[in-house]
Amino acid sequence: QVQLVESGGGSVQPGGSLRISCEASGFTFSSSAVSWYRQAPGKEREWVCRISSMNNHANCANSVKGRFTISRDNSKNTVYLQMDSLKPEDTGVYYCHLFQTDYWGQGTQVTVSS
Repeated sequence: QVQLVESGGGSVQPGGSLRISCEASGFTFSSSAVSWYRQAPGKEREWVCRISSMNNHANCANSVKGRFTISRDNSKNTVYLQMDSLKPEDTGVYYCHLFQTDYWGQGTQVTVSS
């Protein structure tokens, strides 16, 4: 069955960096687009970035553009989210999502605080 397992979350100071990962299984990873979403306390889940299966085309929300980079390694069935220049408002649970499906990972907590 489809599984998405996030890892790499943690606590970091403002201005710091963190890389989170999403390891996938149970489907043809190289043919699938994958997204990252996040949910801050008391707020709705919001889309962060997506990477396509074709040409690794990536795009991100304006709120993280220039600071976050999404990438993938098809040999490891893994999608990464490199987060730089982190701000307190980046705090939340980050979820991996298989594009155009109901499959989500369990989430990984990212906390940006001094």
